[in-house]
Amino acid sequence: MKPRQIVSEMDSYVPGKSQDEIAAEFGINKEDIIKLGSNENPWGPSPKALAAIEDEINVINRYPESDLREIIHEYALYSGVNDNQVIVGGDGADEIIDVLAKTFIDEGDEFIVPIPSYMYYEYLLLQYGAVPIYARWDLDKNQLDVDSVIDSITDKTKIIFLCTPNNPTGTLISEEDISRIAEINEDILVVVDEAYFEFSEVTNKDLINKYPNIFIIRTMSKVMGLAGMRIGFGLSSPEIIEYIFRIKPVFSLTRLSYVAALNTLKDKEYIKKSIEDGIKSREYLYQELNKIDSLKVFPSKSNFILFNVEDTGMTATELARKLMAEGIIVRDCTSFKGLDDYWIRISICTQEENEKFIEIMKKVLD
Repeated sequence: MKPRQIVSEMDSYVPGKSQDEIAAEFGINKEDIIKLGSNENPWGPSPKALAAIEDEINVINRYPESDLREIIHEYALYSGVNDNQVIVGGDGADEIIDVLAKTFIDEGDEFIVPIPSYMYYEYLLLQYGAVPIYARWDLDKNQLDVDSVIDSITDKTKIIFLCTPNNPTGTLISEEDISRIAEINEDILVVVDEAYFEFSEVTNKDLINKYPNIFIIRTMSKVMGLAGMRIGFGLSSPEIIEYIFRIKPVFSLTRLSYVAALNTLKDKEYIKKSIEDGIKSREYLYQELNKIDSLKVFPSKSNFILFNVEDTGMTATELARKLMAEGIIVRDCTSFKGLDDYWIRISICTQEENEKFIEIMKKVLD
């Protein structure tokens, strides 16, 4: 049986390597592997989330909550917006992107992505017959080429994706540039991906009150420490939120993910410490990597750092494999459109893991 044509033509999305994969391939104990490839919270989830999961686990034979008002209200308080400006979904921010496509994309519509950026936008929207148009992220200046976005707009443009801090470059897009793009045509949805905004301590959430065509993506997979529970949020105008609720699956948030998310949001000290520890880890890694002459390291406002390895004499794939053989998982960015074969991304880790990683990096390069 043949799939739809678009499925036959699509490439599979390439995620970061898992600890199980590396343990099996290189014969390393899983417990000894340091995972720096997936931008997770290395300190674990909130104790309040764990306690709530334990209390809820005996009722997983029942369907989850369909009335999401309590968690929506809690996230609205966290974000400083109204309840009717919030939507929540399972499968992390990826479900939010998927329901945006289901809600707004017709076959043949175009969407714009400045590359390099998070390529899951393309992976999801291609399934609905949308056509990707690539704008430019200026790697020399490490900033969005806003004119390339504007020049890419046609009468077929339906969605523009702006990731800030941008994955994988780690840099912010200015509010001025986002506003400039949003003002061009209010029938074009401008999706501002703020998956990592807590680490930058900058948000564009106030723009949803100024521009009816701005939609902000959020996740609980990073600062909130719930990557394994798959919870995402969206912020936008009440009109857009209402449209999306018509499409969103009713029970996509499981009972365990619901209580984990709700109790994490109530654990203000946990969130505060996760942000502080994440920024501290990022700055340590940036300073130490920047001391290695053969690396070109980008400053970051996220929980990851991108660096170029061309001067090491190795490609990203070659260096990543050498590190994996030593029990270090990094993100080989060769699969990112807009990057060549010489870019690696690493995410924050504990201080002990930081020091071990830097030690092994120097050993491998020497």
